[in-house]
Amino acid sequence: MSGNTDRNSSTNKSIAGVDEAGRGPLAGPVFAAAVILDNRKSIAGLADSKQLTAKKREYLAKKIQEKAKAWAIGRAEVEEIDRLNIFQASLLAMQRAVYALAIIPSLVLVDGKHSPKLDYATKAIIKGDEKISVISAASILAKVHRDASMVLLDIEYPGYGLAQHKGYTTRHHLQALKKLGPSPIHRRSFAPVRESEQA
Repeated sequence: MSGNTDRNSSTNKSIAGVDEAGRGPLAGPVFAAAVILDNRKSIAGLADSKQLTAKKREYLAKKIQEKAKAWAIGRAEVEEIDRLNIFQASLLAMQRAVYALAIIPSLVLVDGKHSPKLDYATKAIIKGDEKISVISAASILAKVHRDASMVLLDIEYPGYGLAQHKGYTTRHHLQALKKLGPSPIHRRSFAPVRESEQA
């Protein structure tokens, strides 16, 4: 999934920011976004997605998708999370997001301590989503796209409250797991899900 791109743009300043959303939840895919901003089209208010309200994130996500030189979404499915582990699956989602960009980045800035394996120059930056606008933009897109997917999964798998807690560990979610058992989109490699299956 990608949008607003110009394949003929100079790559001299095509710095991509990358971040993921959804490492911690008990259910659903892990998402990642890659963004290359356009320096000529400023976007006010970019920040770490966790510091923004849902309404603000959605507003900024629209602005990013309208104004960025390129953006793309990658994801790793629950089966991949359970097979690889959540850390490796997150790197895979980030790798997919970067390779889905329609512009080849001159440099990829990744939030955190670790970077996915890429054919491009890459730098991991701790708390990059708080410090660097292009990573903030990626964190916003990843979070908004993941949240939207969880709302749809809530329709498909009702009773767990996925639209509300987005798959994270809440009391309501744990109670629903205990009552209903895990659904096909629950991460069985995560202890609370495993324990509910054995209960």
